[in-house]
Amino acid sequence: MDLDALTAARRDEWARLDELSRARRLSGREIDELVTRYRAASADLADVKTSAGRTTHGDHVSTILARARLRLTGTSENVVRQIPRFFALQLPAALYRVRWVTLAIAVGFIAVVTVVALWISQDPALVASLGSRLRLEQYAEHDFTHYYSDNAPATFAGTVWTNNAWIAAQCIMFGITGFWPLMVLVQNAVGVGTAAAVLAAFGHADVFALFILPHGLLELTSIFVAGAAGLQIFWAWVAPGPRSRGESLAAAGRSLGTIAIGLVIALAISGTIEGFVTRQPWAWPIKIGIGAAALALFLVYMLVVGGRAHRRGETGDLTEYETGTPTLVAG
Repeated sequence: MDLDALTAARRDEWARLDELSRARRLSGREIDELVTRYRAASADLADVKTSAGRTTHGDHVSTILARARLRLTGTSENVVRQIPRFFALQLPAALYRVRWVTLAIAVGFIAVVTVVALWISQDPALVASLGSRLRLEQYAEHDFTHYYSDNAPATFAGTVWTNNAWIAAQCIMFGITGFWPLMVLVQNAVGVGTAAAVLAAFGHADVFALFILPHGLLELTSIFVAGAAGLQIFWAWVAPGPRSRGESLAAAGRSLGTIAIGLVIALAISGTIEGFVTRQPWAWPIKIGIGAAALALFLVYMLVVGGRAHRRGETGDLTEYETGTPTLVAG
């Protein structure tokens, strides 16, 4: 084959293919032309490589084909353009998916806290088993309230934020085990109930509620959501439906894993309230009102924005382009 003759004969066609692959917008006719010229140029490249091996002409055609192939298969969206979709559709849809499990966890958590607090506080022997009376009185009279003001606000807020974010991340990351989220939730419920029992035993149950509520409304709700997401991932593995277990688990992991990002933000807000608001000498209705407002905004985002995204068909998962074409199944 005469390589120079082929190049002279195909130069204009290759140039047209390159022009189409560089165009910002293509009409339907131009897309058809791009596909036709792509196939023709691929055949030309195969002829060149078969007869002459690697050549400068072949490398030139290969570069044009690579650009055309990229144009045909598409490119991922710019990360900056993906951010609005993530916060307007993917994240709220994922939160909306776990709304009922979150509610069930919240009810169970409050029940455990109440049972533990009443059980311990009404039994002097159980209270005594927690430590010496002097140490427990010190905790109820001083340590519990001063915990919120012993450190600088920014340092304290950062500490509680990272601690709570790690708890939430554990519930989601190890949710596939099924028992890990439950273990974390029960441990925290028992801990909160025990603290409430100690303060109640020394007549400071109101202090416990007043210091917990401002930040605890959003903080505990975020932990409930994390536990719900972890259990949903576990259930996707146990009951995958018509999909394979791997596909079901991957889809649940992608969609519900996004919740971890949202909870980092929610816990940062609750940490800020705990570090900067709880310690303030303001009236308690103001401090609790700030916490309630933060929770209300979260619930509106979860239920209203999430419900709207859900009705549009969002699940919190990535798009088909980002995940690859799914396997078709019956049912």
